[in-house]
Amino acid sequence: MVMNLSEVLSEPHTTIEEDVVSEKKTVCVGGRVFPVESISPVHLLIEYAGEKKLLITGKADVTVVIPCDRCLADVPTKLSLFFEKKVNTDIVSAAEDDDSDEANYIDGYHLDVEQLLDNEILIGWPMKVLCSEDCKGICSVCGQNLNEGSCNCEDTGLDPRMSVIRDVFKNFKEV
Repeated sequence: MVMNLSEVLSEPHTTIEEDVVSEKKTVCVGGRVFPVESISPVHLLIEYAGEKKLLITGKADVTVVIPCDRCLADVPTKLSLFFEKKVNTDIVSAAEDDDSDEANYIDGYHLDVEQLLDNEILIGWPMKVLCSEDCKGICSVCGQNLNEGSCNCEDTGLDPRMSVIRDVFKNFKEV
């Protein structure tokens, strides 16, 4: 959804406060596409901050289905987004400002809410997602989810160079 910002920029004491409904069904992070389970309306407050600058404040809750990093089971993950951006709408001075990240969601006097939301999801993306704290992961040999049951694979977790010592312990149980 694209919002027109000309009203706020033309009248300095005018603010826009609006709940924007997003139609986002997927999120692309790191070249992978994740389904969006639910998303609350994005509450935006846009205020004039002087010299063709805007203060954009917003919040939203997004639930994305992300695979567990150990067992690959789908985990609904809630991202609570809160952002406060000071945006320069002056094209000339915005190009000089190296810190600006609004180049991809501000186009002249228009704000692309979907792109702003994508940026905030990337910022709030979790480093690690686990289905539970004691997730056992998957077997590195057969791929069995070890949370659902054990497999009959030989334990290959030991270093093969230590096989001689393992044989010693098998032959001499009392050691």
